[in-house]
This record gives sequence, C-alpha cells and structure tokens, in this order.
Amino acid sequence: MLRILLLAVLLTLCASPTWAVSMFNVDHKGNSYDVVRLEKGEEQQLGFYWKRPDGSAYGTIQALREAVVKEGMELKIATNGGIYSKSFTPLGLYIENGKRYYRLNRGKGGGNFFLLPNGVFYITDEGAAVVDAAGYNPRQKVRYAIQSGPMLVRNGRLHLRFIESSASLYVRNGVGVDREGRVVFAISDLPVNFHDFATLFRDRLDAPNALYLDGSISAMYAPELNRYGGWGIHTYTSIIALTADGEPAR
Repeated sequence: MLRILLLAVLLTLCASPTWAVSMFNVDHKGNSYDVVRLEKGEEQQLGFYWKRPDGSAYGTIQALREAVVKEGMELKIATNGGIYSKSFTPLGLYIENGKRYYRLNRGKGGGNFFLLPNGVFYITDEGAAVVDAAGYNPRQKVRYAIQSGPMLVRNGRLHLRFIESSASLYVRNGVGVDREGRVVFAISDLPVNFHDFATLFRDRLDAPNALYLDGSISAMYAPELNRYGGWGIHTYTSIIALTADGEPAR
C-alpha cells in the first residue's frame, strides 16, 4: 500500500502542469476573431524566440515547433512577434532571456511601426505589460520585450489615427493585457480595419492597453482553435510562444 502511495505522489510531481489557458472565438462588429487568454502567472511561461543556439533564425512557427519537440517539449501556443526590418531583424526593442539585442526605437519613419505612438510588450517576474514606447521605463529586470506598432489601445483610448469606416483591411493580430493582468492574444479570421480590431481589445477583451503585432502575414498556433501557425508559409523574425513538458522526439 505504501509503495502505491509513493508511486502516486511521484506521478503527481512528475506530471505536466495544468494550464488554464482559455482559447475561444469572439464575434465582434460583424467579424470573427480567435483569442488566447493566459491566466495571471502563466505569462512567466512565455518565451520569445528569434535564433537557435547556432545563430540561425527559426523563421517559422513550424520550425520552432519542430525544435521544441526535439528538446522534449510541447508547443502549446505561438504567434508571430512584432514588425521587423527588411533585413529580418527586430525594428525596435528586443529582449530575449534577459539579453537586449536591439534598443528602443524612438525614431520616425513610414509604415505601421512608426504610426506613433507605438509600444512595447514586456514581461518581468512581476507580470506582463503593454505600454507606450515613450513611457517604457520598467522598474524590474525585463526578461522578454518586443517593440511594435501602433498601439491599438492606450489607457483605454483608441489610437487617434484609427477611422471607423476605413477600407484598409488586413488579417491582423495583436497582444494586450487586461484589467486582471492577463495576457491576451487575438487574430482576426478575415481582413479587418484597425478601428474594429482595436475595439475588440478595449470593449470585448477588457484590455486597456493593447499592441499591434502585424497584419497580412499574421499567424497563430493554437490547435484547439484549428490554427496551426500558417504551415510555414510566412517567415518571421520573432515568435512568441508558450511551451510545456512533452515527449522527446524519437
């Protein structure tokens, strides 16, 4: 009997953690969106991925998944990171595993990244946050950070340049932190404009601060939502992912 109890305890200790990640679909303003919401504390399991240990870029979500599986891990969710340069390097601040690879970009230019204000999604031991890049001044050591733009929602207000009737329609994805401190990722099923996408975060996901990650090439890996990361069609500089213990590849 004692052996059975000890075995049960060992199995419990060795078991994979139970995730409370919520994955669901939301209809908003006539459009459909897939949403992944982490519970408070689960942001600590997120990782940002740019390059392998040998210096080569992962490039695609499928390549990252293959690498994760080889290491005996399981890819739970993943999405493309922020907007990048033509040379496939981060366009602004990028921190991975506590190491800063690129500084905060306070410059001006064309394209969505420079549709100011842009912002930063970052993670410390205290939690996650999305802030205006101009106000980025974390008090704790940053484990992960990525700069992108524009800010979709800042302190509960939409970006001033967003027009409700805009005909600029793209598949879009972004990240926000809701009022309970939970990280929320969302991607549109079909092309939408900035205004409608931003109101999804503000009005339906209760995220007073949210950041645009990218459009057109956006992808998400969330098998429960029948999303498999774009099947390697598009190449990214950075990938944001949640992994867990799994079975090593044979």
